[in-house]
Amino acid sequence: MSTTLITGGTVVSATGRGDADVLIDGERIVAVLAPGSELLGTDVAASVDTVIDATGKYVIPGGIDAHTHMELPFGGTSASDTFETGTRAAAWGGTTSIIDFAVQRYGERVQDGLAAWHEKARGNCAIDYGFHQIVGGVDDDSLAAMRGLLDEGISSFKLFMAYPGVFYSDDAQVLKAMQVSAETGLLTMMHAENGPAIDVLAAQLAEAGKKAPYYHGIARAWQMEEEATHRAIMLANLTGAPLYTVHVSAKQAVDQIAWARDQGWNVFGETCPQYLYLSLEEQLGGFSEEWGQFEGAKWVCSTPLRSSKDGHQHHMWQALRTNDIQMVSTDHCPFCMKGQKDLGLDDFRAIPNGIGSVEHRMDLMYQGVVTGKITLERWVELTSTTPARMFGLYGRKGVIQPGADGDVVVYDPHGHTSISAATHHMNMDHSAWEGYEIDGHVDTVISRGKVVVDGGKYLGSKGDGHYLKRGLSQYLI
Repeated sequence: MSTTLITGGTVVSATGRGDADVLIDGERIVAVLAPGSELLGTDVAASVDTVIDATGKYVIPGGIDAHTHMELPFGGTSASDTFETGTRAAAWGGTTSIIDFAVQRYGERVQDGLAAWHEKARGNCAIDYGFHQIVGGVDDDSLAAMRGLLDEGISSFKLFMAYPGVFYSDDAQVLKAMQVSAETGLLTMMHAENGPAIDVLAAQLAEAGKKAPYYHGIARAWQMEEEATHRAIMLANLTGAPLYTVHVSAKQAVDQIAWARDQGWNVFGETCPQYLYLSLEEQLGGFSEEWGQFEGAKWVCSTPLRSSKDGHQHHMWQALRTNDIQMVSTDHCPFCMKGQKDLGLDDFRAIPNGIGSVEHRMDLMYQGVVTGKITLERWVELTSTTPARMFGLYGRKGVIQPGADGDVVVYDPHGHTSISAATHHMNMDHSAWEGYEIDGHVDTVISRGKVVVDGGKYLGSKGDGHYLKRGLSQYLI
């Protein structure tokens, strides 16, 4: 077991900031000290194995990305990041834990889907990882299996109001699953879009010859998200189930969540960097010599990007400030343009839905601090502390305090990061964030006491990450 002292930095939490030294012994934080303190009469810096100088930099808890899809089969292919490549890229970007989604599809057993995801991840992750459970086939067997998820360290499950024939649950199935949620305390996560109506709109657009990537967002109109969000909220209220709406992109859906929260209900929402910075116009304007108008496929995801003309991005930042939206995840689900996105070259309906961002979330959200959209403390809260509280990890993750895991990031506000496919570490042949410039830089990343990134070098190893058994949400009213 080695000891590490991070000295000279400003420790930032969700509630404040201050100059302090952080002492890590083995895998855990053992002390947060006044700068230059002695411990039991001993000069701490002289007694540890490693000293990290964080002078002029921020010392923050490692990021937690609570919504990723490594190796997810979708649209006739699979997400291009494996658990090995995706978690390594996450570490490069200051994320030290992910929560991925184990998948059960219609006709499959929940237990088999979970076992398959354990097999994919075991021994391959660079950072710690946990699972949510996708329940894509709500029936008596899966409802019974849900009651055993807590024993597996899984305290949240996901339903889909979208993707008929793949993951879709109708209202009756949602109701039954939410009843189990209310009984057990499991957190219901919801992909809230009216899938059957979207499929009709998409077919009508295709029949009219409108098959370019841009029309993906037109088919998935904001009304489809607002309606489904309201429906999910009302079913959750009826059953008493806590509800967490994933990847919220439309300002009207935010307003539904805000309304429910104003009633005092256990309703929460997450957004993603793409809905804060990117817009539907990316797909309309995207053009390259290689891909022509199909360049817009880089930004095809679901829920879709929204028009900047309607103020969705501004409204989303506002919701983060007012806590109507509680956290920012990535919905990291990367696909390469060649051999994957181009499956939909002739029809947007066949483009695999997803954007790769797991490496960039901490930087992109820090840029919101630079531009005055959020505070430094809110940055930490949105990207680390609230994910830990929401998903039963707080105390171990999401905070710098004695007893917590030694997951620490040293972030340089005077550094600079240029985002490009030429330099990112995700397994993708393009970047949705090509050309973005960040006024800050991840300098050092420590995962459970081990330095995994430092000085532009990767020092971690495959298998460094451990499975996280999670408890019930610590964010419920």
